[in-house]
Amino acid sequence: MKKYLIDVNLPYHFSIWNKPEYIHQKDISDDWSDDKIWEYAKEHSLTIVSKDSDFSNRIMLKEPPPKIIHIRIGNMRVREFYQVINNIWTEVIELSDKNKLVNVFIDRIEGIN
Repeated sequence: MKKYLIDVNLPYHFSIWNKPEYIHQKDISDDWSDDKIWEYAKEHSLTIVSKDSDFSNRIMLKEPPPKIIHIRIGNMRVREFYQVINNIWTEVIELSDKNKLVNVFIDRIEGIN
């Protein structure tokens, strides 16, 4: 089963990610540096889910693990964010299986291998 590390900058109480395959960084340590998050995800073969562009920039120069899902939809209310992510999450996961980076925009999803 694939596992995911949800970055601290994403909602903690989010039903989509309230399953055993999702670990929220806040449950580990909410003050880790990006390097520490990267190494932890690499050691545990996790896919990092984040709004932080540092991870997507880094994966372009490296090979997985970890893989990255970069949520790039900007700021919106939590309810709207949930609706957008809930509607596309299955497709995001499928693209993540085949690509090292998945960029999630408000109007599209793209996988980069």
